[in-house]
Amino acid sequence: MSVLVVGTTALDSIKTPKSENPRLLGGSASHAAVAASFFAPTKLVGVVGGDFPTKYVKLYGKHGLCLKGLERVKAGQTFHWSGEYEVNMNNRRTLNTVLGVIDGWSPKLPGDYESTPYVLLANISPAVQHTVLDQLSKAKFVIADTMDLWMNIALPDLLRLLKRVDCLVLNDSEARQLVSEDNVPAALAKIHRLGPRYVIIKKGEHGSLLSGPKGLFVAPAYPLKKVVDPTGAGDSFVGGLIGYLAAQKGGSVDSHLRRAIVHGAVVASFCCEGFGLSRTTKATKSEIAGRVKELEKLVKF
Repeated sequence: MSVLVVGTTALDSIKTPKSENPRLLGGSASHAAVAASFFAPTKLVGVVGGDFPTKYVKLYGKHGLCLKGLERVKAGQTFHWSGEYEVNMNNRRTLNTVLGVIDGWSPKLPGDYESTPYVLLANISPAVQHTVLDQLSKAKFVIADTMDLWMNIALPDLLRLLKRVDCLVLNDSEARQLVSEDNVPAALAKIHRLGPRYVIIKKGEHGSLLSGPKGLFVAPAYPLKKVVDPTGAGDSFVGGLIGYLAAQKGGSVDSHLRRAIVHGAVVASFCCEGFGLSRTTKATKSEIAGRVKELEKLVKF
């Protein structure tokens, strides 16, 4: 089955203590769609300006992404984010954000996109996520990713969204903020009462936590000896996850979700090994399978 990914398509300028890389291909939809494409046919919905490099469109094509839903505004400027990481790459600060063509953007899905069974509403405003949901007709499983920004400026829209999706993805501090609960397991119970049947909490280098009908599942991150740039790792994680789910034949989502999380964690590990999408786009299916086997060995006891 196929995957629909909707989110930001951006140009990222990333600075670390050792390097500086301007105007890299980035955005939540870019990272997530490329990650999903390792497992299933993937449709990308986003918007770019006239300054968006042709080489990045070709890179999307290299991964077989369907781009009928990628809008091009020739007179507009592509969403641009600039950020700087400290030596401890868990700490970063935003230097500049230019919304450009995503400001006020309201996506219109091509007709054949409306019946896509697996849908990822990658990190973007809840208003845009609602617009997409309003156009879907046969979605089997919908995941929404979110962040603290939307809790601060669009909480009512976000709370309405949670009643319309199957799975919510966020990090641990955002989970605490969403339901005003410092204890994460207690926070999970409160988030479920807001609507989503499944909740996945991203914990960066410490892995992730799944809460669903079968209880809790703790998944590790793939241990890396060197992290070059973690930008987009969370988007790669959830993209790989939903791509794996879409590729499975038979069985329920419940029966595949734990292995899907492990595959998402592995794809995210490649993202962290290069700036932007430079390493992810060079990964192979055999490399992904190899790291999955390594993770399986690490967690057996």
